[in-house]
Amino acid sequence: MTNSIKHVLDVSALNVYYGNSHILRNVNLSVRPGQMVCLIGRNGVGKTTLLKTIIGLLQQRSGNICLEGEDLKQKAPYQRARSGVAYVPQGREIIPQLTVKENLLLGLEALPGGMAKNRHIDPQVFELFPVLEGFLQRRGGDLSGGQQQQLAIARALLGKPRLLLLDEPTEGIQPSVVLDIERAVKLIVATTGISVLLVEQHLHFVRQADWYYAMQKGGMVASGPTADLSKAVIDRFLSV
Repeated sequence: MTNSIKHVLDVSALNVYYGNSHILRNVNLSVRPGQMVCLIGRNGVGKTTLLKTIIGLLQQRSGNICLEGEDLKQKAPYQRARSGVAYVPQGREIIPQLTVKENLLLGLEALPGGMAKNRHIDPQVFELFPVLEGFLQRRGGDLSGGQQQQLAIARALLGKPRLLLLDEPTEGIQPSVVLDIERAVKLIVATTGISVLLVEQHLHFVRQADWYYAMQKGGMVASGPTADLSKAVIDRFLSV
């Protein structure tokens, strides 16, 4: 990734509807190369809708979503994945009947040629998530919630994304594993240059980000460096 690229992700004047309900209202957001950005807000304000629209699971009514200057509007979700956007949804969505190794191999589908041409699991994912290496033959459904979350993030990384979307990665996870996930995400940004857009309610994790955006009623109402997050903003926008 070159320094000439100003933004990995640019979202501008984005409007999204569910039927006749206006969910996202003129949303503007950007993520720079190698930056972690956190999206905060109470439940139901549109955070997950925004991530699903970026990856293409929902369609925008108007506005633009650009990845390093390339308009994604006409691209299907699998095409966006192959363009460099990885998405780890709320709930993880690992496949419980497949082994950890088989789940990881699915992440290679985002590479050119997919699994037909790619079968190598980058050992870097085991450096980030050491617990997975010893569980390669264990079924995904037999892992704990925290282990499944680590598996889901590792699977996404194997597609070599430029942008990683994480939706509530610490929800329902024990505190010690939350810290493991925080550490791994910080290392991903620091060592790979991958940019991260994170939806999170855990304040300690929020503060690891470089920048935050706050949402309310489907629109952006505040933003700035996370170092400047005030108690008033925290009380208003974090459900903790």
